[in-house]
Amino acid sequence: MIGDLETATLAAVAQLAPNAYGVTIRARVGEILARRPPSVGSIHQVLRRLERQGLLRAQKGDPLPARGGRARRLFSITAAGAQILDRTMRQLAGRIRALAPTWRPA
Repeated sequence: MIGDLETATLAAVAQLAPNAYGVTIRARVGEILARRPPSVGSIHQVLRRLERQGLLRAQKGDPLPARGGRARRLFSITAAGAQILDRTMRQLAGRIRALAPTWRPA
């Protein structure tokens, strides 16, 4: 199983594709984790790590219309990334089902 930030990042990319780039991914990860978005540096570090592991693929988008604008790196989830995300979600759902009969709200 992968960590929460990695799981949320994979899920965000899967949800945002084909417009998944750093800023949109960062915002969506914050929504998924129900907290302040992670820092720009940490989200880019996670994106690079997931790309090196073959779970994400990046490609250059079109340059921004602003003068001298840089092209965005657009991310998509790979088949291996989708398998990891699916397995992690099933494991989390199993944990929730296992806890549900014993947990009582205060």
